[in-house]
Parts: sequence; structure tokens; C-alpha cells
Amino acid sequence: MKRPTIHDLAHAAGVSTATVDRVLNGRLPVRDETARKVSEAAERIGYHGANAIRQRLLADMPEYRVGIVLQKERHAFYQSFAANLTQAAAEVHDRRLRVSVSFAQSSEPAEVAQLLLQTAGKVHAVAATGLDHHDVTNAVSTLRARGIPTFSLLSDFAQGEREGYFGTNNMKVGRTAAWLLSRIAPQPGKMALFVGGHRYHGHALREAGFRAYIREYAPEFEVLDAIVNLEARQLTQEALLGVMSRHPDLVGVYCAGGGMEGAIAALREGNAAERISCLVHEMTPESRQALLERRITGVFQTPLRELCADLMTTIIHTIENGMAENPGQRFVVPTLWTPESI
Repeated sequence: MKRPTIHDLAHAAGVSTATVDRVLNGRLPVRDETARKVSEAAERIGYHGANAIRQRLLADMPEYRVGIVLQKERHAFYQSFAANLTQAAAEVHDRRLRVSVSFAQSSEPAEVAQLLLQTAGKVHAVAATGLDHHDVTNAVSTLRARGIPTFSLLSDFAQGEREGYFGTNNMKVGRTAAWLLSRIAPQPGKMALFVGGHRYHGHALREAGFRAYIREYAPEFEVLDAIVNLEARQLTQEALLGVMSRHPDLVGVYCAGGGMEGAIAALREGNAAERISCLVHEMTPESRQALLERRITGVFQTPLRELCADLMTTIIHTIENGMAENPGQRFVVPTLWTPESI
């Protein structure tokens, strides 16, 4: 295929070849909006100088460094999360955002706190997933005192110290899960609920919402004591197999956090998908396959692209305008996938 020329670029950008020449060679001033149109057109048509144009535009832009702390580096969901964060930063065309991602090797709050503190002096803002624990709160407070805002992701922590929360409205998600499971159960029975840990604020809210709905609208169902699975596959599988053997009237399972791979394996091993409905969080290759096989009933998926774009916009605003007097929450609406919707 013929390589795009400067005339092709001018046509694609809707400007003159003289304007494109000024952008390419830095001759005479060109409005930022026009230069961005040329840069975007260059990338769109595959113009050979696209990278050079982008670098020239970025040279005069303010640069901000953003630290990200996530969990489970090898898990498909967190890999996707990291990729979406990086992509969202790259799609900001009027600022240079440098994103560095670190992964906690465990769910210990001390490790998350340490990773947060290590960003001090290296970044302008931080966003993280983690437990709601006093060690994490102290780390966020230390960063705040140094002028570095921290944003909690997916599960809130350090309320009063963090700058903002980005994720789903977890109380509503829990109520939605209870509504769906109670509606599709063939008869009343018991329901099992798994949380990653009692320090996950988001999981606690999902559990609270789940139980509140059942108490109010479906009292004929019994929600068993929540099982802490540490978001581990093997632990979840063994625990659910035990619950299934002890409670033959089990009709529903809700994995409010991670570890859903273990629940899928237990339902497959027990050949129980037809009599036990199961809801999990986040679409991964494994949960997608389980839906296709009808091993599980539904998957709540966080709209990562929307969340990450909103996060980057808010980070830039906070860096340039200062931290808010009343830090808030930014909710995104999850997608509920069923076997018939994928």
C-alpha cells in the first residue's frame, strides 16, 4: 500500500499542506487545537512522521507522574486494569501523563502502605486498590501532608484522607446480586457469600447490601455467614464444596470479591450449576467460559475504560487546582453479563 504523503495528511486533518509543514517543522506558531488535529490524523492514516509530531506537541506540555498500586500481577483482571490505566493516560492529548504501575505481592496492608509511601517524591498523584486498614490510612495521610493526593480504586479506603474513590456503588451492587439470585432460585433455600476479607470496604458494602435486600424482600432465603476466601482459588473451591455438602438446600452463591475461579471449579466438580445459581465479579477468560458453559449465572463487570478515563481527568484537575475540601466518590455503573448476553 502506498505510504501516506503530506498531502494525504493535510486532507485527513482538514488543513492546508502549509499548516502541516509548520507543524512538522515547528515553523511559525500553530494553534494547539490545529496541531492536535494534525497529530491525530497522522496516527489515524499511519503517516510515517506521526511519532515525531506527537513528541513535538508533548515537548511544550506539562508533565505529571502518576503512581498506581494494584494487586495480583498475573491475574487477567488486574492485567486489563493496568493496560486500561496506561491507555487512558496515553489518550490525554493536552498533558503528558507518565504512569508507573506497581503490584502488591500479597494482600497485607503493610505492603500496600509501603508501596504507597515509596511513591513520595516521585509522583504527583497516586491511585491504588487495597484494604481499608490503619496502616494504609497512615500512608495516605503522609502523602496528603506532602501534597500528593491518593485515590482509592474499586474498594474504598482511608476515608477522610484519600482524595476520592473510583468504582461501583458497592451497596447497590450487593442489593442487585440478592435481587437476581432470589428471583431466579427455583425454591427458597440457603445462599453462600464469599468476601476477600473483612478489611475490604467494597466487599463489606456488597455483603451489607445483599443481606439488607434479603431481609427486606426475600426473608424466605437464608444467607449463611460470610466466608473469607482471601481471594484465593483453592480456598474458595474447598470452602464451597464443603458448604454444598453440608447444605443440600443451597440455591445461590455470590462471590463479592475475588476467588471466583474456585467457585466455578466447585460447581463444575459438584455438577451443581443447574440447581445452584452463582454470581461473580469481573469478566476474565475463565468467567466468560463459565458463562458460555452455563456454570455460572452472571458476571458483574466494572467498566474499566470509563473509570480510567475519569480518573485521569480528575487527577489532572486535582494536581492543577489543589485537593478538594470535601473529597468524594465517583461511581461507575457495572455491566451485568449473563449467558445470553455475551
